Amino acid sequence: MSDHQLPDGRTVRTITLRNGPMRARVLTLGAIVQDLRHDDVPHPLVLGCADIAEYLDAGLYVGALVGRCANRIAQGRATVDGTTHQLDRNFRGRHCLHGGRDGTAVQIWQVEQVQADSVHLSLTLPDGHMGFPGAITIQAAISLQPDALQIAIQATSDAPTPCNIVHHGYFNLDDAPTVDGHRLQVAADSYLPVDDDLIPLGDPQPVAGTPFDFRHGRRMAGVAVDHNFCLQPSKGLHQVANLRGENGLALQVHSDAPGLQVYDGAHFTGLTGLEGRTYGPRAGLALETQAWPDAMGRAGYPNVILRPGQTYCHNTVYRFARDQ
Repeated sequence: MSDHQLPDGRTVRTITLRNGPMRARVLTLGAIVQDLRHDDVPHPLVLGCADIAEYLDAGLYVGALVGRCANRIAQGRATVDGTTHQLDRNFRGRHCLHGGRDGTAVQIWQVEQVQADSVHLSLTLPDGHMGFPGAITIQAAISLQPDALQIAIQATSDAPTPCNIVHHGYFNLDDAPTVDGHRLQVAADSYLPVDDDLIPLGDPQPVAGTPFDFRHGRRMAGVAVDHNFCLQPSKGLHQVANLRGENGLALQVHSDAPGLQVYDGAHFTGLTGLEGRTYGPRAGLALETQAWPDAMGRAGYPNVILRPGQTYCHNTVYRFARDQ
């Protein structure tokens, strides 16, 4: 482990993991997966910032665990058991995004345990933090398999509170300037259309006949996407997406979450990345396994309220292989 200091004086620890050919660097800032490598691939598998200070600016959310409630909450209003809580409105001054401006992505997590192939981190946010009710304690286990990155998250709260904690990594399997040459397949028959502020318009709609029909796989070129895909209900890990690069490298996403946010990284405008790379628009693809956005009070949306005595559990495996 090594230490770095942020401009605000906080200390960030870097933990290096390895399991066989897989290597990763994890930061205590935001539980960020800063770098992910396979010995047989001559470039990073994810986007990352060499300067950790960038994670508080242009690199915000890149590779981090975002929450306590990821994605957007309309008008920053969360009604829980009849009480409406005004949350931080950090998205366009109107909506709450990824838990507010002081969410999990910019917190310093505590190191609980480190092994050669895994790190266990924890974070407690107090009652009223960013307007959310209840003190919440989060445990995250980030580990490597010989061909995969696994992220297992648990959380408990002392009061009913929205909870949706999500890994926000960006993948680029080719090391190309954009992911336009990648081919994506998503196991979803429906998705959530959104308004200009990326707030869901209502009920899920069929992907058939839309640009968001990834059921049989399609190239990313020409598709602008920042949408939640409604996955088939499952009580355990199952494959929800497959991403293939033009170089024959494939990424399988396995999760127990009810949704998958696919985002094309359109907002990047020249972020300095790993080994001097420059990330422009669509430099990486985010595949965020999650609960659905703005789910509170919406009939038919999966529940996002964590109650005392319950344990939030969310598991995701990103598995790499050479395409056959």
